[in-house]
Amino acid sequence: MTIAHEAPDILSPEFAENPYAAYRIMREQAPLLWHEPMQKYIISRYDDVVRACKDQTFTTDNYVWQLEPAHGGRTIVQMSGREHSVRRALVAPAFRGTELQQKFLPVIERNARDLIDRFREAGRADLVWDFARHFPINVIVDMLGLDKSDHARFQGWYTAVIEFLGNLSQDPEVNEAGVRAGEEMAAYMIPIIQQRRREPGDDLLSTLCAAEVEGTQMSDQDIKAFVSLLLAAGGETTDKAVASMFKNLLAHPDQLAAVREDRTLIDRAFAETLRYSPPVHMVMRELAEDVELSGGVVPAGSTVICLLAAANRDPDHFADPDSFDIFRDDLPTGTAFSAAAEHLSFSLGRHFCVGALLARTEVEVGTNLLLDAMPDLELDEGANPVEQGVFTRGPASLPVRFSAARMSG
Repeated sequence: MTIAHEAPDILSPEFAENPYAAYRIMREQAPLLWHEPMQKYIISRYDDVVRACKDQTFTTDNYVWQLEPAHGGRTIVQMSGREHSVRRALVAPAFRGTELQQKFLPVIERNARDLIDRFREAGRADLVWDFARHFPINVIVDMLGLDKSDHARFQGWYTAVIEFLGNLSQDPEVNEAGVRAGEEMAAYMIPIIQQRRREPGDDLLSTLCAAEVEGTQMSDQDIKAFVSLLLAAGGETTDKAVASMFKNLLAHPDQLAAVREDRTLIDRAFAETLRYSPPVHMVMRELAEDVELSGGVVPAGSTVICLLAAANRDPDHFADPDSFDIFRDDLPTGTAFSAAAEHLSFSLGRHFCVGALLARTEVEVGTNLLLDAMPDLELDEGANPVEQGVFTRGPASLPVRFSAARMSG
């Protein structure tokens, strides 16, 4: 195992400013890197990260301390074996196929239109703050049948939970805020869950309350923890994915023009964004036994930081990986939103993101409606969109201008 002396420390401001330069050095010089302050190993090569996603030796036991305190209970991402398969079977049907298309597609369309209608006549918008930050949270709150007037509370809770999850330096104030958010959400959610059990409706929360597989139902605590996970994972990732995709397309006007002309290319643009600038840059795993990886052996019990974003730009797997190209032929769109994806941004294997198809549908609907509303979209004058974040990452702001369109109907 080697030390990459030229790579900025993962906790440093230099790393946060441009992690991709550091990823390249790690892949080339230190594919297995021991980080002394965090007491964790870091891996960055595609084949190693794929193995970490698929090999059951890489467990999610780390989520006991990394995730559970903020979600207020065990979530599906911590589970394994039969417990995991049963829980996944309980929640997965709501996020695919007929249920997604018939019940939730109208919810997605309505929420996208509501946000766009607020700025379509203005000729200017910030696609982060006027759209992406609100869109997925509004959709999830609407799907669950919760009060949309509480949107700001949900936004605050999920932000605190995400910061807890990505608290690499273990800042005690961040940890306290995450735990407090979990407690506040429990106090809000548990009475609503109990009420839905008594008086079920046609919403996702009622569906989760009634779901049963092999004689198993979800407890109130199970459902609360899943809702917390859904808000955090579904909100943060789709929010940043939408913003990043538009940032990438605006930086490549020919590709933006192609997507505007042929909307079937939205899937390609989304998949390439997930590879090129993913919303989640890393996940952690804990080793059940010694494992040999590129660069050496990692001992049992170790925590491993798996750099998804570094693996997604590994030149041994992707041609010209530092270029954004929706027409690349080494990222098949047909599998890009499944457990057989070439990019690693939804993870792989048994912990492949259960909400991947929901995210794909949100991005497809939102992008179509945004392009319709902004026919000549371009970056606002003087705008220089900057990405922020280490654990999760996306544009801090994305000011655009366009010819204002009258609202129809």
